[in-house]
Amino acid sequence: MSFSQSDAMIVADILRKAAQTEILPRFRNLSAGAIRAKSSPLDLVTDADEAAERMIEAELQRLFPAALVVGEEGVSRNPRLLDDLDKADLAFILDPVDGTLNFASGLPLFGVMAAVVMKAEVVCGIILDPISDDWAMAVRGEGAWIQRPDGSTAPLRVSSAVPLPEMAGNVSWRYLPEALRPLVTGNLPKVAMAADLRCSAHTYRLIAAGHLHFSFSSSVMPWDHAAGWLIHREAGGYTAHFDGSPYRPANRSGGLISAPDETSWRAVRDALLPSQA
Repeated sequence: MSFSQSDAMIVADILRKAAQTEILPRFRNLSAGAIRAKSSPLDLVTDADEAAERMIEAELQRLFPAALVVGEEGVSRNPRLLDDLDKADLAFILDPVDGTLNFASGLPLFGVMAAVVMKAEVVCGIILDPISDDWAMAVRGEGAWIQRPDGSTAPLRVSSAVPLPEMAGNVSWRYLPEALRPLVTGNLPKVAMAADLRCSAHTYRLIAAGHLHFSFSSSVMPWDHAAGWLIHREAGGYTAHFDGSPYRPANRSGGLISAPDETSWRAVRDALLPSQA
């Protein structure tokens, strides 16, 4: 069993239709009751998230009836879905609106993400930017690229390695343990620039295209990382947990750092988290 570029485009088209039908009509058009907090005021869900996930899940189950579908909002209702991820022959991991805080704020910095997992291995990653109307995509062993609706493509490639003081990256430290927060934030001046886009979709698109050197994330939920991890890997990059162990979508702890290569990864980890070195 394999997952081809043709299969990937089927999934990509489903994401685009959901964005056009359920997400974009609600952008900057959400009533107060259409935005709700989950675990905190910074962890939101909107009617767009829920409607898009329902539509994407229904289409995937119609076309791939034997597949497990693990969506961020579905897991909020049924956390046991995550327990089946490593056992499934074929699974789809969905983030219907990644960057919901941006979306709910009217900021056009959000994406729709899907990863395809076969026997615990990520074999395809797709990140749609509904605003620019294109996809960042990867199929395992076949590279990573930007795909446009007219069929044109452009390859993705991570940046060249540079010294730590020249590195620019995205640093999301919100879910770090309390004791590690001052350590990481106090070390940020060691790099050239550190921002937080509040959106994994665009962070991965930027590092895979070489526009940022690294990303640092304190949360490792699979809908935030599985698709982007493969796209970045196929674009030539290197990712590992804070302790150096390899990424797997079923992992739920340990933080993640992505960089152009292992040497750059180690430089970022040792600078921001010297306690883990």
